[in-house]
Amino acid sequence: YTILSKVHSDRNVYPSAGVLFVHVLEREYFKGEFPPYPKPGELSNDPITFNTNLMGYPDRPGWLRYIQRTPYSDGVLYGSPTVENVGKPTIIEITAYNRRTFETARHNLIINIMSAEDFPLPYQAEFFIRNMNVEEMLASEVLGDFLGAVKNVWQPERLNAINITSALDRGGRVPLPINDMKEGVYVMVGADVPFSSCLREVENPQNQLRCSQEMEPVITCDKKFRTQFHIDWCKISLVDNTKQVSTFQEVIRGEGILPDGGEYKPPSDTLKSRDYYSDFLITLAVPSAIALVLFLILAYIMCCRREGVEKRNMQTPDIQLVHHSAIQKSTKELRDMSKNREIAWPLSTLPVFHPVTGEIVPPLHTDSYDNTSMPLMQTQQ
Repeated sequence: YTILSKVHSDRNVYPSAGVLFVHVLEREYFKGEFPPYPKPGELSNDPITFNTNLMGYPDRPGWLRYIQRTPYSDGVLYGSPTVENVGKPTIIEITAYNRRTFETARHNLIINIMSAEDFPLPYQAEFFIRNMNVEEMLASEVLGDFLGAVKNVWQPERLNAINITSALDRGGRVPLPINDMKEGVYVMVGADVPFSSCLREVENPQNQLRCSQEMEPVITCDKKFRTQFHIDWCKISLVDNTKQVSTFQEVIRGEGILPDGGEYKPPSDTLKSRDYYSDFLITLAVPSAIALVLFLILAYIMCCRREGVEKRNMQTPDIQLVHHSAIQKSTKELRDMSKNREIAWPLSTLPVFHPVTGEIVPPLHTDSYDNTSMPLMQTQQ
């Protein structure tokens, strides 16, 4: 196959720092770049996947996420820009792959992060929605319905969606493929007014006790969400940035803290050459010489100092050799005589009756058998 690459024109977007950014990669937008080659009477619906990365880097920025469930669904870039990136254009390279024709199409997404007014919003609440997946929650109409429900409960003047995170990114498990179960999604919103009494109900001791017993807390405004969103009120998080005190403490130098040594100074690039000949002699030559001397001493002891049997006999007195030889001859003669000793088998030790049937057993040998040659111990059958 021939792999082609086509480049779209750049697209500029202007999200605000601290506000949820969502950009949909529509498959229909890229279909025109891929020749359909359909059969007569058929429509082209090629599988298309996307790859996104920061220009010059293999991955995206830390605040930007990407999701695409199947090659037949649109891809979504989403995240919450940070204040550090305000005024710095972020160029995202988007590459679309046609899985049928192996063609590619590429264009750049230039993200110009703007500073938001009154950022950050001081009052932030994070909800956990159990019956939604992240791509479903990112849809503009679904997110708008959720923000509308929160606005009715909270009654703020300014309300923004700050971030959306899948429950899988928080350590959640993949749901079982039964009953159309969802993975769940965390939605963080921010407002400019304090939390309403309804949101504060989750902090009541009674509701805290019910949450510790894995029971549903009693929330009066839950019915305003229940029609479309199933919220786990035990996992709601309320953050009031106006009451947070800086925990920074000046470091008091004392015991256990090393003094400041200044900046690190690496060694100079112009290093002097070093002679390793002496190190070679110490590590290899000296042990080898000692091993050679020990080998020569052992060889002299084993080969040159060997006496042998003849030298031993020459140093032994003749009388001791005669006595030793006489003892060996006598021992050999006794052993030969014991091997030739034979005697008849006593008839009193022969069996008379069969041990099983009780019948009379005939003699093992006839009367004419010479029992003088019978061995002393017969082999028992």
